[in-house]
Amino acid sequence: MSAADDDRPQTPDPRPQAPSAADLAAAYAAQAGLHRHDDGRIDVLRSAGGVRGLAESILPGLVFLVAFTVARDLVLSAVLALAVAAVFVVVRLVGRTRPTQAFAGVVGIAVSAALALFTGRAEDFYVTGFFTNAGYAAALVLSIALRWPLMGVVFGFLRNEGVRWRDNPVRARQYRLATWIMAAVLALRLVVQVPLYFMGDAGLVALGTTRLLMGVPLYALGVWVAWLVSRPIPGR
Repeated sequence: MSAADDDRPQTPDPRPQAPSAADLAAAYAAQAGLHRHDDGRIDVLRSAGGVRGLAESILPGLVFLVAFTVARDLVLSAVLALAVAAVFVVVRLVGRTRPTQAFAGVVGIAVSAALALFTGRAEDFYVTGFFTNAGYAAALVLSIALRWPLMGVVFGFLRNEGVRWRDNPVRARQYRLATWIMAAVLALRLVVQVPLYFMGDAGLVALGTTRLLMGVPLYALGVWVAWLVSRPIPGR
């Protein structure tokens, strides 16, 4: 090869580069919806979607429960719950804010309402939540088995650790514990709510109430505890 050949500009490789583990971790964490304050504390309220996010998560289910308890009309209760969820979408669109969470809420309420109307059983309004919780809990446990605990992926991004914590046995152990805490939150929902579901109409009020109490409030508590137990140890 001549010297002239060495001076020729190199053609960039057109093939796309596969994302690294750090890139994938950052992308996942960015979509997880968790936030922290400037002083390093996790912002639990904002992570739960803020006041509006709390309302979007709680009100449709609350309206369904109250409407059915008072009127005993499954169609009316389902329509009212869906209408409340749709109002949140309209409010976000009018305010030109991201409607993703509100859209997801409408879809979730629509599926739940359709299932309840199809079976004619009000308690079936809550069935989809069982599968969602079971799926997320399984994903969390699987991530621990694969040595990629998901809370480490999310919290590591928020703490500017990236995935370097995987090379530190202490940090890896802390993030495994944090992930087990979140898995326990989801499992606890199933342990409490599934028996109430099988009680039928007699357990409906208790099921709806525990669904509300063990929804965003319990999730926020779990995130806060998981954040605390996975804090870097001073001096290490």
